[in-house]
Formats: sequence, structure tokens, C-alpha cells
Amino acid sequence: MAPRKKDAEEKTCIKGMCLSSNGDNSNVAAVDVKDGKIIRIRPFHYDWKYKPEAFNPWKLEAHGKTFTPPLKVPVPPHGLAYKKRVQSPNRVLYPMKRVDWDPDGERNPQNRGKSGYVRISWDEAATLIAKEIKRVHKKYGPEAILLQSEGHGETKVVHAAHGCPGRLLDSMGGFTLQVRNPDSWEGWFWGAKHVWGCEPVGTYNTYQGNIYDDVAKNTNLLIHQGSDPETTPWGFGGGFMPGLFCYWYTELGIKQIFISPDLNYAAAVHADKWIPVLPNTDAALQLAIAYEWLTHDTYDKKYIATHTIGFDKLKDYVLGKEDGIAKTPAWAAKKCGVPSRIIKALARDWASKATTVTHGFGGPYIRGPYCTEPARLEVCLLAMQGLGKPGVHQLCFVEGTFLAFYTLGKEMGQPTPLGLVRPMVRAAYRGFHARASTSKQIIPKTMIHDAILNGAFEIWGSSDQMANADDQFKKYQYPTPGCSEVHMMWSDTPCFATCWNDGHSIHKAYQSPKIECYVMQHPWMENECLFADIILPIATKFELNDIGTDMIGCQYNSIYLEKKCIEPIGESRSDYEAVAAVAEKLGKLAEYTENKSVDEWIKIGFDKSGIPEAGLCTWEKFKEKDYYVIPTDPDWKRFPAGMLEFYKDPENHPLMTPTGKLEIYSQRLAEYFADDDERPPVPRWIERSEHHDERISGDRAKKYPLLVMSNHPRWRVHAQLDDITWFHEIETCKVRGPDGYLYEPIWIHPTDAAKRGIKNGDVVKIYNERGGVLVGAYVTERIIPGAVYVDHGARNDAIIPGELDRGGAINTITPHYGSGRNCRGAMVVSGFLAEVEPVNLDELRMKYPEAFNRPYDYASGLRRERVLYEGEKK
Repeated sequence: MAPRKKDAEEKTCIKGMCLSSNGDNSNVAAVDVKDGKIIRIRPFHYDWKYKPEAFNPWKLEAHGKTFTPPLKVPVPPHGLAYKKRVQSPNRVLYPMKRVDWDPDGERNPQNRGKSGYVRISWDEAATLIAKEIKRVHKKYGPEAILLQSEGHGETKVVHAAHGCPGRLLDSMGGFTLQVRNPDSWEGWFWGAKHVWGCEPVGTYNTYQGNIYDDVAKNTNLLIHQGSDPETTPWGFGGGFMPGLFCYWYTELGIKQIFISPDLNYAAAVHADKWIPVLPNTDAALQLAIAYEWLTHDTYDKKYIATHTIGFDKLKDYVLGKEDGIAKTPAWAAKKCGVPSRIIKALARDWASKATTVTHGFGGPYIRGPYCTEPARLEVCLLAMQGLGKPGVHQLCFVEGTFLAFYTLGKEMGQPTPLGLVRPMVRAAYRGFHARASTSKQIIPKTMIHDAILNGAFEIWGSSDQMANADDQFKKYQYPTPGCSEVHMMWSDTPCFATCWNDGHSIHKAYQSPKIECYVMQHPWMENECLFADIILPIATKFELNDIGTDMIGCQYNSIYLEKKCIEPIGESRSDYEAVAAVAEKLGKLAEYTENKSVDEWIKIGFDKSGIPEAGLCTWEKFKEKDYYVIPTDPDWKRFPAGMLEFYKDPENHPLMTPTGKLEIYSQRLAEYFADDDERPPVPRWIERSEHHDERISGDRAKKYPLLVMSNHPRWRVHAQLDDITWFHEIETCKVRGPDGYLYEPIWIHPTDAAKRGIKNGDVVKIYNERGGVLVGAYVTERIIPGAVYVDHGARNDAIIPGELDRGGAINTITPHYGSGRNCRGAMVVSGFLAEVEPVNLDELRMKYPEAFNRPYDYASGLRRERVLYEGEKK
């Protein structure tokens, strides 16, 4: 028998598996490593090295029943399967350069997305990038470099997934900032915050303290409006915990109604009733509910009188006094697809019970044309039933109150009982969070293609997702006077075409001769990487030493060392190290690193986390244990639940609105945008406008009769995780075509499928005038007739760049224009029109042989060899 290998070859590391990338983590996992390989990823146990009494376990009690959080972290499938992502055949293994990009000659921008790549050394890559920065600075100025450095990715701290290039460029005079729009909160940000404040993003996150406990004790009805607590929290904060709470709420007798076009994954297991609604028609349903309450006198008139401004204007609109059209259930039924009898019953049920409305972020419910209207109307309905009183809230299942902490600068509690301190390791964060307010020149992410292709724009509001409402009344223009247009791009976030608006247009922008150099750093060869001139290989967090905190989960706050599990794959380096290589060529290394090692930054993160200051744990003990669980604050109930203080005393506990009250009518919107028919001072139903014709009543619907819904994905986190082979065995993850290719599913109702001769498993094309996407038919009654559903985030695999995609990137055919003329930064990526038809794969293969014969992994999908220059392939 062979001798047993040394124990030193086996180890267990701790890694946070949240994929929000902002430095605040959750979904803590234990990673078992043997012989330099990841064997498994499993739930982390808080009581691994501590007895439970050391961190004072909490519990919630309501109606004679108790909820006790598990002592192990219920890590979602994303985290448990992540080792498949680490070892993906699509990893970028070494620095590469586009074969026909010559910085001293022809740059051939028109070939981006088509050309192959050749291997270069790290030294050559860093030298080329440094040379280009110097050249662009000398010729155009620092603002000629666009920093694309935000989004979602692995949550790392010292080795931050986003922002490291910004730290270097900022030290050299600045850059043009690609502003991260509130992509998960569009309607809340541009609409709801004008009603209830709730800075910065416009959701109830600011007031989420102790909300799970209050719902258990006082709520009688949960309305999940486009909400899927069994999906959205998986990749962010909470994991499986929101689902566990929903099971407990059912046990407590709390009724749960789901309103969404699809019978989503949470509705399938938690719904007492599913009310299917056509995509982006919720505003009609909401107005009809208000009509029922007004005409049956089933709303809180006293609250309206003392807590709101301008309610009479909404009342006049709903009753038809303004436009002659009463917003009755019969009127709404024709628009939203919900029968009038169901609308009436829902209105009665809601008015008779303490009701909380739930969301993950909001998803397609608030990311369609005129996204501001359902968001504002939801707040109006909550106000009509006494928003803030026990049991009446908006419950956001994702990320708790951390945004309120950053915005208000004070502790607001968290959805579950808070620890003695909220651990934060931002002192060690080496990314760079630039804000529109401090940047000389900006471009909203939703308008990158406009800026490059059109060369100029003028807009209201920067779209910075952390900006307050005042910013929406400020004008921005591009180029900023005295600044150059963009001529170079440096990105660590290659997912525009598959997650943002009008992806086909962004491909055309990347091919513009205005863009002389495009640098990309990323672990995987996907999406915009294929348009870059230089690509840097980036290590995953499993290949690095770092520090992390569980700050946005729903169990216990903790801090932990993230030790290296395996050696870097290929020649990959961390984002921080990759930028350091460029900084060294520019003579900026010492300034960039502040003369500190990675280990020193990790210690700084711990030292300034709030834990040693509170006398809870020393650095030595932390290193010995590898983690520390913050004890539950015995006085956690001191934080008021939701808007209870505002409910009791609106004068002394005002909201973050100009009047301090719920502004049903927005005086500021009226003053600044008096003629805005896409976001009027009072929320309403908007049939169509100058910029959008995406209703089934319009002329376009004759050619494109189906409404498209696009969710936060079940089996991805935005554009991440599309290469995990285990997920591909699930029929709602991928549909394997007869050619072996893994197509993104499109949910279609049997009646709509039959009309088009489509069978389950067929490869079909979804299209409109903006282009087409090949997808795999999932024929199911879990979608309302008249609508189809495709998740966003599938990897772009162009058959014809800018026209036809094979990978399932539905965002390549979404509308171009923002939600409205004064909300240009609000992307529209759901609730738009399209048609679906069968395709003949043999004909397509014969017509486009190159696209159909690229190297492909039939288990994981796309692989890096497909973009290598012919001489580089092995």
C-alpha cells in the first residue's frame, strides 16, 4: 500500500461566494483542497472553531413559533459549483494581443470581434499599455481614457475585481468615468425616490432594520411583485435564507401571492396564489387597485392627510376626472392580462390585511419602458394602506441595510438581528469607487454607444447609482468643455452587450476608429474580451490571499482570512497585480501600492474593521482561527422596524424628500420637467411615447406581437457562471440543440408555441428590428400567453456581429433609448416587443460555417481556442 501523503497537502480554506464584487461579502463557504486541487466547496459552519454561545445565537419568535438560523451557511448552488468556473476551458491563460492591432501602424478597429489573438508576455503587455497611456495623455489629455470598472464579479478586497485601473489613472490626472447606472433599481432610482426619498437607490433598503421579525409578528399578506426570493438572493446577500423565511411565514399562516408573468421558482413552492400579468403592465394593475380602494372607501384617509402631499391629483387621475378615463379593473384587464374579477379580489384582500410587498431588487418589474411608473405607484398603494405601521412595508430580500449605512452614516440595524459591530474591511479595498460628483467627465454606462457613435450628448442626471435625487435635476454634457472625446478604453467589466441596453450597438461602437486602444482584464474569454486589443489574464479569488467579511448575509456577521487555495491558473495575476505591472512601467508602482504588501493590506483591513477597536478579537487570535463570528447584539430590538417612526410621528421623523412626507405629486418634477409625458409629476399609465412603442396595442405589435421579459437569471449571476457544467443538465438552464450546442432557454406558453409550429426543445430565433438571438424552446404553462421569457446574461456568441447572436444574449435586441427623455440613464431591458420563429440549423450552418465550426466544449460551452489566431491553436 502506498504511504499516505502528508497532511500538509490537505487544507480547508474559507471563501466568501457573493458575486456583487463591491468588497462586502456573504455566502461563506469552506473549500477543501488536496494536492493543489479544489476537491469540493461546501457550506461554512460558524461553529467550526467556536462554540455557539460565543456568538450569542439569535432567534425570532412569533405566534408561538420560533425561527432559528442554521449554524451552517446555506450556500447557493452558484457557490458550491464554482470550482467548475475556476477550471473552465474558457480561462484566459496568458496575456494576448489582437493579431491585426499594431500600435505603430494599422490598428484595424473594424476587425474587433472578428480578429484572432496571439500570445504575448506580461512584460510586453504592460509596456504596450503604459506606452498607450502616455501617448493618449500627450495627444488628447487624461479624459481621453474611459474607465469601465464597475459591475458584478467576484467579491475581493485587496485584489478588487473592479476599480484597480482607476486607482492608477486617478494618480495620473484622472479619466472619463463610465458611470454605473442603478441597473437593478432603475424604477426605484428614477421614480420611487421622488415619492419617498429612500436614498440612494430608492428602495426600502434604508428602512430594513428588523423587518423579518416585524413581518412575522404583524403581516397577514405578502405580495411578491415580480419577486423571486428563491433566485435573486443567491448571488448576492442572503443565499437560501430568504427562502427559509418564506417557508416560516407560510407556517405562521401568512398568505403569499405572487404577481409576475412567470410562475417563478419561489412561486412554485411558496405561492398560495399566482397572478400572471403581462410584462411591464403592472402600472395598469396598480391603478385599478387604487380605483377599487377609492370607490369602496377602503384606504387610510387619515394617514393620507397627515403623511402625504398631492394625493388628490392621483385620485383625480385614477377616477378619470383628469382625462375622462376611469382606471377600472375592466380598463386594466385589457392592458395587463389580469381578469377584472381577479383585480377586484386582490384589492379586497390587500385592503383587509396588513400587507407587505416584496422584491429582490425589482428586476424586470422596474426595468422596462417608463419604469418609474410602477415603482412610484407601488409606494402610493402602500401609502394608501398606512406605510410604516406594523406589518406594512416593502421587504427587499437582498443586501439588507448596507446601502443605508453608507448613505446615512449611522447604524440602522439589519433585516435580521445585528451583531455588536458591522465588520467592514474597506480600508484594505484596493479597487477605486469613483463617483460622478467628483469626476471631470462622465458617460452613463447606458450611453457608451451614444458617446462613441454620436460624439456628443446632453442629459439630465448622471445616472450614478449612489447619487441622491438632486443629481437628477443637474445637466451633464459630453464632452465636458475642455475635455477630449474618448479614444482609449480600459475595462475589467466585459458584459455590456449581454447585460445592458442594445448590445448590438455597443459592438458597432467598439469597432469605431475613434477607439484607438481597448484594454481588457478578465479571467475568462467572454463577451467584450473579444473586442479588446490587449487582454490580461486575471486570477480567481481561489488563487489569491485576501480578507473578507460576511456583511450582507442574513445569519451572522463574520470576518475571515481568504487563504490561497490553489496556484494561479496559467500566467494569471490578480486585478491588483495586473495594474501594478503597468504602474511599474509608468514609474508609479510605489504610489499605486503605497509601498505595502498584500499581507500588510490584509492586516490593515482587520485592524480597521471595527472588531479590534471594540475589543472583540485580536489579530493573533484571528490568524489562529482564520475567522471570527461577531456576537449578536443583545439589544438588537432597539432598532425600529421599517418606517415605524415616520408612521408614528412624520414631523419629527421625516423622509428624505423635500417636504419630509410621501410626495404623491412631485413639485420638483413639475418645476423642472413640466412637459414630460414619460415621467409626469403624478404617476400614471403611459401607453406609448416619442421614444417607446412597446405595447401590444401599438402598430409594432402587429409585426412583433410577444412581450419579452428578462429576469435576473436563476443559474447565473448576470453574466457570470455560464460555464458551470453541472447546471447545464437542468432544462431551465440550457437547451441542448441537435447540433450539441447549449442554447439559452426561452419560456413560451403552449398556445403561443403551437401557433408558430414550435415544440419543446426546438432551436428558435427571437427577433425584432434590432436583431436576432438563437434560443432553445422551453414550452411551459409557467408563462402567461402573449409573453416570452429569456434570462439576461448569457455569453455573447455572434454569428453576425451586430445582427445575430447564437449564445442567447437577449440584451443585444433590447431598446436603445433610456426609460424617458429625462431618464436617459435608465436602461430598458425588459417589457419590449419581439417575435419568435423556428430556424433551420442546417441552413444556418451552411450559410455561416465559420461561426458554427469554432472550437466548442459540449459540456461547458465556449472555450478560449475559438478566438486564438490560427497559428496559436493547439
